[in-house]
Amino acid sequence: MLSGISASAHCDSYDGPVIKDAFRALKADKVELVYKWIDPEQEEQIASLFKETYKLKNGDQKIYAIVEKQFLETLVRLHRETEGEPYTGLKPVGSLTPLIALGDESIAGNDVDGVVKYVNTHIDKLLRVRHAKVVELSKTKDDSVEQGRAYVKAYVLYTHTLEKLEQIINEEIAHSEVNSHEQH
Repeated sequence: MLSGISASAHCDSYDGPVIKDAFRALKADKVELVYKWIDPEQEEQIASLFKETYKLKNGDQKIYAIVEKQFLETLVRLHRETEGEPYTGLKPVGSLTPLIALGDESIAGNDVDGVVKYVNTHIDKLLRVRHAKVVELSKTKDDSVEQGRAYVKAYVLYTHTLEKLEQIINEEIAHSEVNSHEQH
């Protein structure tokens, strides 16, 4: 679960928030709905592409589909740039991870309880399993080199999990402190 914390791309999914906003913008002819996903210096590029895409909306649907996809790809690529992450292509509906899908549902329903329960349950299980393995292997870690290496592998996995959790907690604490200072 915490094997590698990085900015996984859910904004590049057709059921993610960037593309949903792009479709809303095209439906309403309101490019400003997608500006929140990009930096101000990227707005001109998106506005121009949006205008060309919107003009073709009621024309040949094969051509429109190509231009619409180009608009979506450009918007998502620029958004990923603002995150400092690479663009890896658009992902199909249903490609969101369960936790991200649950997170989006929690925002739509204004109820975080399901997310908290999911995270707590999975982290609790993960920590208990990794801790139990380290404790069990610690009993025989000095009996042979192989058993010692098995212990070290389990120990490293357990402590790296804790380090990643601590990193998340400390980043949130630092972020909260910055925000509280900015408000004063």
